Amino acid sequence: MSRSSLVTLVCAALLPFAATAAEPIKPSAKELSALCDGCRIVTAVASENRQGKATGLGAAGGAVAGGVIGKKVGDSTTATVGGAVLGGIVGHQVEKQVKKHTVWVISSVGKDGQTQKTEVEHDPGFKAGDVVVPDGQGLKRR
Repeated sequence: MSRSSLVTLVCAALLPFAATAAEPIKPSAKELSALCDGCRIVTAVASENRQGKATGLGAAGGAVAGGVIGKKVGDSTTATVGGAVLGGIVGHQVEKQVKKHTVWVISSVGKDGQTQKTEVEHDPGFKAGDVVVPDGQGLKRR
């Protein structure tokens, strides 16, 4: 692996995640009072990328690969151990990147003015202003 490829891989593994969202709305007191009991008005919907959970396999594989590369590069115990440590760190980050996923965060407000955020694993298809009701697994359109 070339040095530039390694730098690119490390940078990609360490990039922060961005979030996308539309401008949130603030329902009027009249709109809130007209809601049925249990109903909520969606104030914003945003998608967020989340890192996956690392199992340790990426770190172990990266440590082995880093140790082998360190031994070939430096031909010393310090180079081997240093390569293993760096390889483990990079492997751990790469595993989390490979397992990343998108969640949708739905912000809503109820009749009582209490706000709530609900996370779902798929695009709910809601937009700000939609009236929804909790259904046990998230929210559904009313």
